[in-house]
Amino acid sequence: MKKIDKLLLASFAGPFVASFGVALFVLVMQVLWLHIDDIAGKGVGLFIMLELIGYLSIAVFPMALPIAVLLASVMVMGNLAERYELSSMKSAGISLLRVMRSIIITAAGIACFSYLCSDFFIPVANLKFKSRLHDIQRQKPALALEEGVFSEEFRQFVIRIGKKARDGETISDVMIEDQTSAGKLKLNQILADSGQMFTTNDNRFFVMNLYDGAQYQEPTQTRPASGGYPFVRTKFKIWTKVWDLSEFDMVRTPEGRFKNINGALTIGQLKKNMDSLQLEMYSSKQFIADDLIARIKRRPPQSNPPKPVAQSGTTLNRALLESTFPPLPVQRWSGNISAFGSILETFEPKSREKLRKDAIVQAKTGITALDRRKAYIESRRKEAVKTGFQYYTKYTFILLCLLFSFIGAPLGAIIRKGGFGYPVLVSITFFVAFIMLTALCQKLAEAYIVTPFWAAAAPCVFLIFIGTYLTRSAMNDSL
Repeated sequence: MKKIDKLLLASFAGPFVASFGVALFVLVMQVLWLHIDDIAGKGVGLFIMLELIGYLSIAVFPMALPIAVLLASVMVMGNLAERYELSSMKSAGISLLRVMRSIIITAAGIACFSYLCSDFFIPVANLKFKSRLHDIQRQKPALALEEGVFSEEFRQFVIRIGKKARDGETISDVMIEDQTSAGKLKLNQILADSGQMFTTNDNRFFVMNLYDGAQYQEPTQTRPASGGYPFVRTKFKIWTKVWDLSEFDMVRTPEGRFKNINGALTIGQLKKNMDSLQLEMYSSKQFIADDLIARIKRRPPQSNPPKPVAQSGTTLNRALLESTFPPLPVQRWSGNISAFGSILETFEPKSREKLRKDAIVQAKTGITALDRRKAYIESRRKEAVKTGFQYYTKYTFILLCLLFSFIGAPLGAIIRKGGFGYPVLVSITFFVAFIMLTALCQKLAEAYIVTPFWAAAAPCVFLIFIGTYLTRSAMNDSL
């Protein structure tokens, strides 16, 4: 390895690791913030949060790696240009592409690593993240009894605490409404002057001891003959209630439930899904054609099929009669068909109304079946577009690592600024432009304006032109 390559690699490694860490943190926080409402207040432990962050970190690798390559390339070449080292290399006859060679090879290796992540690690990480997030969403909020607030966290119990001491256990002015006997008791309420609440050492049960209170119960029944209503009041010195805290525990959902989401599929599985969706659409379209032909040629059994009215001077097409009115027997007429005003007039007057109603029913049935099949085809088509875009986007982010090296290195040579100032600004500008262009192309694909392939490839094609222009300009010092 040449000294120039060692210099470039040593200069590239530090900024790349720092940029990758910053980009990873920002992307993880961005995704995590979208789900903050599902996580906050659920009493999620530290290890569960670390598990979620770990899965998210792996899932955003394809986006963080190109940012790190772009930012590190700009910083390295900007530092070389700012210290006039790049000019010295050019004066010694070393071309810009030769200087960039080690960065390009490193970017290609990072692209290969991105491919491995996209095809092996990221589907597993997305599957586990989706499963854990679903478990957290199903989990009940963490137990928190605040002063003056009616809490319904315990099933079929409403609890209100008037005062709570600083120790978090001593309470006063307590009201509990028991709704477990809602069908038998109209009122089942407990009031107490003071009490104590605590959780057992094994965190399995929540215990509430109430002192100097009363329980009020009013049965649900009709008014007796005496005209009064039954009412029960029971005073107590100590009243103890134990709640099981297992309902607040997070229940693990089997991960196989989410194995078919696009984010949890490998590149090969996405390709297989694309082929399956295309086959389903083709089969559905073929079914519509076969069903229409079958409805035209169908011969429903009839005991007394209607007879055509034979008139002289008329000739009816045999194929037309058999395809439109299957029950008709084979008959011929000679003459001009213009004698009839419509094909319905060829039948006996007493049969025309029944034929018309049957035709309307058959038409409505066919239209309903056709609309249902068209809706199914449309849903499969939308799913095929999303799956195809997801499939080609994986290759887009892999190629992006290499493209950004051809953009970042020439930009660094042009702006001649190192550090985190201009490089960060330039990198964010290009990456945001790429993301916006990708989102626009995705909308165009979902609107069936462009194919999923070109929707995913268009941002890369744009970057290829930008990279070619910047590289030629940096080589010729034309900017």
